[in-house]
Amino acid sequence: MAERLYRAAAADALRIVPLDDFTVIFHRPSGLTHLVTAPAPEILALLSEDVLTRNALLACLGAQFDLGDASAEALDARLGELVATGLVETA
Repeated sequence: MAERLYRAAAADALRIVPLDDFTVIFHRPSGLTHLVTAPAPEILALLSEDVLTRNALLACLGAQFDLGDASAEALDARLGELVATGLVETA
């Protein structure tokens, strides 16, 4: 079975504003505003550049940040949350 692909919602669907340790994201299609912390903004940034599998995304995050105890299961949970809000889409 092929790995699921992920991509950020279209750039014109999101208004992203960093605010100290938080990031405010307005999702235009739903009209909802989300207040998120790391790693959500970093995940969105990577997925706005390319469509990636979970494993490729984990590798990219690991190359850019010291992830310490990061796991595929933890990333699955974050991706699930982002998909549920419409900020990330599956391809």
